[in-house]
Amino acid sequence: MSETNQPSSGRTKQAGAAGGKRTDGGASGGARGSRHGNVPRASKGPAQGSAREAALDVLVRIEQDRSYSNLLLNQTLQKYKLDKPDAGLATEIVYGTVQRLGTIDFFLERFVSKGLAKLQPWVRNLLRLSFYQLHYLDRIPDHAIVNEAVNIAKRRGHQGISGMVNGVLRSVFRSKSELVLPAGLPAERRIALAQSHPEWLVRHWVREFGEQTAERLCEANNTPPRVSLRANALKLGPGELAERFRHGGLEAEPSAVAPAGVIVRGGGNMALSPDYAAGLYSVQDESSMLVAEWVDPQPGERVLDCCAAPGGKTTHLAEKMGDRGEIVACDVHEHKRKLIEEQAERLALRSIRTLTADARRLAEQFAPESFDRILLDAPCSGLGVIRRKPDMKWSKSEVELTEICDIQRELLEAVHPLLKPGGVLVYSTCTVEKAENEDMIRAFLERHPSFAPDLPEVSEALQERLDEELAAVRIMPYDYGSDGFFIARLRKRA
Repeated sequence: MSETNQPSSGRTKQAGAAGGKRTDGGASGGARGSRHGNVPRASKGPAQGSAREAALDVLVRIEQDRSYSNLLLNQTLQKYKLDKPDAGLATEIVYGTVQRLGTIDFFLERFVSKGLAKLQPWVRNLLRLSFYQLHYLDRIPDHAIVNEAVNIAKRRGHQGISGMVNGVLRSVFRSKSELVLPAGLPAERRIALAQSHPEWLVRHWVREFGEQTAERLCEANNTPPRVSLRANALKLGPGELAERFRHGGLEAEPSAVAPAGVIVRGGGNMALSPDYAAGLYSVQDESSMLVAEWVDPQPGERVLDCCAAPGGKTTHLAEKMGDRGEIVACDVHEHKRKLIEEQAERLALRSIRTLTADARRLAEQFAPESFDRILLDAPCSGLGVIRRKPDMKWSKSEVELTEICDIQRELLEAVHPLLKPGGVLVYSTCTVEKAENEDMIRAFLERHPSFAPDLPEVSEALQERLDEELAAVRIMPYDYGSDGFFIARLRKRA
């Protein structure tokens, strides 16, 4: 299940059995090897320490609680009340450290005599975030990074810990030229360390896509996501929205991938704008925007969005219908159902009716053949949106890839009888996994000959990515700079 429309300084939505999701945002960033453009220069005084302490709090909780980085970061930035430059620095440190965690630990291990695993979590993460700055950023002086880390260690620990932190980090920056990967590593180990991904995941992708594609995929996951917005078609078009931003001094142009999309640079968190509050646009990834285009709902139709939270695709469907007809937006979690309602209210949409329910049991509430179109934005492994939520790659396990397929299969079997003859069923995920995507649709078609692939009209940009046999498209994160996504469109024979 996949979404990138919620305001945040982070990345994505993950799924439960039949609902639940994730996000977008803007972060400041650094130069050499950095992921977000321009890291603010180190400011003087306590605010800079607060930025690093905020980052440390987030990193410790990610490790200990397995909490989502984007949610923790938003909460922590509000708690610390950092100004914009320091909030940008904290954001860069958190995402950069998590993104490069495997490589950071590989290099740090040689400098910690007892090993990283034996350190207290806050000490381990203090060394990690400091190493990230020393190795990957170049606009903050090395001595400032070390001094701030030592000061944090003194405040949180004791003289022995601060001395160890000082010694390790000084050894790191004295040895910068020696921090290179060993030659002759096996391909999977080399990619895992160079691109900082779990080796099991690299091995899996090498088997599935080949070595070259696996490396491209890992590399793309380490690039910063760009900010993309969906113009509210009921109020203005993407060209008008882009022009509005340009008049406001921002760089903006319509998306070449998504008909409703606009790419914006330099705008920061676009969910804080008065135009966002006024419902002129939503924050959503370009790949995610394509889903409603493939559903192609018509005014007056009845549409089921099975796993709808937080509501990006749901509201896009309503906009495309001219807010005429009915959309039943279902999610298994009550608090996530409320997110859909909030988005609908912000965009002044009246055609959306929300429902808290497990989509696998919707047949208990709706008669067979009662919807003109059905969208199943299925719970998935989320491996297409790692760049937005880098902690995901470290928390996933290979067994989860199999388990999620069972849920997807159950959902397809549960909702397809609700579709009218001649109706359209769209299945989408934010993953690149064949088992969750092409294999899932191919098996469904074999079980249900009453359904057939139904390829919609698509832009020229997408033509090369189409699987015409399945009426599907799989977008890799390196294709257009958007999220990894899969969309398939089927029609029920009349």
